[in-house]
Amino acid sequence: MANTERTYIMVKPDGVRRGLTAEVIGRIERKGFRIVALKKMVIPQSLAQTHYGEHQGKPFFDGLVKFMTSGPVVAMVVEGPGSIAEMRRLMGATRPWEAAPGTIRADFATTVDENIIHGSDGPESAEREIGLFFKPEEIIG
Repeated sequence: MANTERTYIMVKPDGVRRGLTAEVIGRIERKGFRIVALKKMVIPQSLAQTHYGEHQGKPFFDGLVKFMTSGPVVAMVVEGPGSIAEMRRLMGATRPWEAAPGTIRADFATTVDENIIHGSDGPESAEREIGLFFKPEEIIG
């Protein structure tokens, strides 16, 4: 496959709580991507702080960590041609009211704080985030 890459995708606690995990996975697979690792977990506070470390010191950081540790998430490694950029398009803009119609956030998110899904924003963050949430042996393919 040309330009095959991997990205980190996570259904956030609000998406899991609202029963949207299957919908998100279905959209990913219907787009033609492969899910090569998947697990449901509650993120420990220390992992949430590390994952969102670039936001440390910002006014919303503590609330973000609290939200991300408030319930289970579904963590995934998604693989396919241009998966980082394509998943960003499929997710939609961070602010649901700015997301294009038909995207996950436009269809399901209600606030910027609880917007259903997280996805890596580039190759470096994808590699870092995959490494935070998955051991190499957990990735199939």
